[in-house]
Amino acid sequence: MANDGHSRDPSGAGKSGVKPGGRGRVTLQIIADRLEVSTATVSLALRESPLVADSTRLRVQQIAREMGYSYNRSAASLRTDRTNILGVGFHDITNPYFAELLAAIEETATTHGRSILLGTYAENLQRQDRVLNTLKEYRPDGMIICPAGGTTAETLQHLMAAQVPLVQLSREIPGIGLDFVGSDDRHGTVLAVEHLLGLGHRRIAFLGESPLISTGRNRYRGYCETLAKHGLPLDPTIVYSAYGTRENGLKGVQKVLDAANPPTAAVCFNDLTAFGAMLGLRHRGLEAGADFSVIGCDDVQEASQWYPALTTLKNFQDDMGRTSAELLLRRIADPSAPPQRVVLTPELVVRGTTAPPKTRR
Repeated sequence: MANDGHSRDPSGAGKSGVKPGGRGRVTLQIIADRLEVSTATVSLALRESPLVADSTRLRVQQIAREMGYSYNRSAASLRTDRTNILGVGFHDITNPYFAELLAAIEETATTHGRSILLGTYAENLQRQDRVLNTLKEYRPDGMIICPAGGTTAETLQHLMAAQVPLVQLSREIPGIGLDFVGSDDRHGTVLAVEHLLGLGHRRIAFLGESPLISTGRNRYRGYCETLAKHGLPLDPTIVYSAYGTRENGLKGVQKVLDAANPPTAAVCFNDLTAFGAMLGLRHRGLEAGADFSVIGCDDVQEASQWYPALTTLKNFQDDMGRTSAELLLRRIADPSAPPQRVVLTPELVVRGTTAPPKTRR
């Protein structure tokens, strides 16, 4: 066999240890050998450490991409006891309110070098239990949860027993002693009812009374207390009990319109309920803001785009989502710190769906 003066690696792998076009796993050591640097330098460069010069960091990252390097998160978590994952458990992401919360959480998490693992469970306690157990199996550094209706302290005991740092978002389980970020829901409904009373309405419905969730209880309490303050009776025939969905808003407004003494306005549990109510009015040949006043809650982006634009309560979802992620990161860093409650004050945003009641003939 002729010798051309060059040594050859019979495997075809070369110095990198990876065959061209092959599927061998690329390791830090292989990248380090390729660039003739230490594995520590490669690891720091891939983690964007400022301890590595920019030129070296860019060179390492480029070679890692070219060689198809994939970060071994499981091995890293075993070394550091951190996965850099934040679990998020929501009962609903079809509601734009929760999509906006999630976007703010993810943006904040990314800024701090964390990734999001999302689980959803509707208003189903059994499904919630399965989802939260699955999230726990991924060993997240902590979790943000908006619990399903009917959740109790016992429901979350398995997470607390596992010492998973937890932050409650939007909905709160009383007496559980966990961090919480939410809105002053009672105050928000007070603002809504006072606005309608100021316009001259005296028959005001409530659509979306939900006693199984803290937001539902607190918003309904604000409604009842404001009516009582003004000497107005609470009439159960113009209260519609259901979770806050478009479908329930449509059904609810038609139910209260059929009351013996129908209302001239409605406070809705959330914007989705209000959108459904606006559609329900159209089914009856009525228009929100002209024939009947409607107020929502949350001020999702869609609220200003409806016609007429929805009068609603702004709950500052961006601030809530960002604060919940920041609070969780602090809880992860200091598990023994006293629990914190961050309650934001909602603001009334007046648009086109509220007006003085029409004079009845």
